[in-house]
Amino acid sequence: MRKIKDNLDPPKILVLGFAIIILIGATLLTLPIATEDGQGLSFLNALFTATSATCVTGLIVVDTGDTFSMFGELVILSLIQVGGLGFMTFATLLFILLGKKISFKERLLLKEAFNNITFAGMVRLVKRILIFTAIIEFVGGSILAIRFSFDMPAAKAIYYGFFHAISNFNNAGFDLMGEFRSLTPYVDDPTVVLTVCSLITLGGLGFVVLNELFEYRQTRQLSVHTKAVLTTTLILTIGATVLIFLFEYGNNKTIGPLSVAGKSLGALFHAVTPRTAGANTLPMADLTHSTLFLTIILMYIGAGSGSTAGGIKITTFAVLMATVWSQFKGKEDVVLFKRRIVMETILKAFTVATSGALIVMIVTILLSITEKGHVFLMYLFEAASAFGTVGLSMGLTPELSPIGRLLIILTMFTGRLGPLTLAYAITKRQKQEAYHHPKGNIMIG
Repeated sequence: MRKIKDNLDPPKILVLGFAIIILIGATLLTLPIATEDGQGLSFLNALFTATSATCVTGLIVVDTGDTFSMFGELVILSLIQVGGLGFMTFATLLFILLGKKISFKERLLLKEAFNNITFAGMVRLVKRILIFTAIIEFVGGSILAIRFSFDMPAAKAIYYGFFHAISNFNNAGFDLMGEFRSLTPYVDDPTVVLTVCSLITLGGLGFVVLNELFEYRQTRQLSVHTKAVLTTTLILTIGATVLIFLFEYGNNKTIGPLSVAGKSLGALFHAVTPRTAGANTLPMADLTHSTLFLTIILMYIGAGSGSTAGGIKITTFAVLMATVWSQFKGKEDVVLFKRRIVMETILKAFTVATSGALIVMIVTILLSITEKGHVFLMYLFEAASAFGTVGLSMGLTPELSPIGRLLIILTMFTGRLGPLTLAYAITKRQKQEAYHHPKGNIMIG
């Protein structure tokens, strides 16, 4: 067994690890004890739910609150926590508790799992990740529990508070409200909206960024990565909030009837949740086409690299935008925050963005073939949501055919691990070429 493990490179181990966790979760959800009716889920529906939870997506074929027993809900919550932080985080915690030394290969796995640049301080980072997670989820869960206690019994409020805190910090979007409502009853509630938005944003920044912010008092410096994540997050959040506010202002089915403050909270939540949480306070099917298309763009971009979120990541988007700007200005170098971005990073960003776009396009086409009778925008929205591990849906998910469900399962899995990690796992990496081909020129534009 150890020989097999030694022959596997980090991408293969990550793919197999996530696959095993999903299969275990799916098996548990088929048990009679997992559902309210005592019959368990069919294996396909259980596999879909387990994949959605482990890949912290939130797309559901059955309503979580109405379908699952507490056992089933706790299985889903466990999958969300393990999937959000990564199974290597919990494996490292176990090694630490047992007093075992973290080997070089395990540090390599951690580096791959968090998409980190260096090996330095990986074990310390894991310890801090667990501490950050515990503190953030406890504070968020406590605030939500107090708020929910005004609407339900205290014990239920505590359970709901911490379930939704864990789900949203891990950018999963699962909820217990029932009837596929998500958080729509709290669309203009400042406590719920601001708390959940904070949880989603903190989970989406990435643990490397949180760690740098934590150390800022000592170091008084931030890396280019952290600056790019914080700046792009701020720009996208503010920009999307303003646009959604304008797009939906007169829509009586969404924020139209609300006060200006309520409209602002509704717009803010919908600007934050596509990156990439999946909870919603506005009815998705009633949004204007302009808001839906903007949502697709946000789902495709996602949040920070090495975070609980999906998408191509905002650092990829930032590098691409910086490259475009450099080309417009006729500059040879791509510069972010007075630092030149190396060509390897630019090519990787281009590869991730292009492969992500191809996946969304292919899945959209396949859904239009397998799921007939819906408008095209629903197929595109579903594909982008699955790839971005978002969990928002225009209502197509519960109606998916068996083939459509398998297609979305594969898309969620690809989106969570990332196209490059999956490609590295299934293909043999080529060694550096010993020669170079002659240069060739192609006209562009």
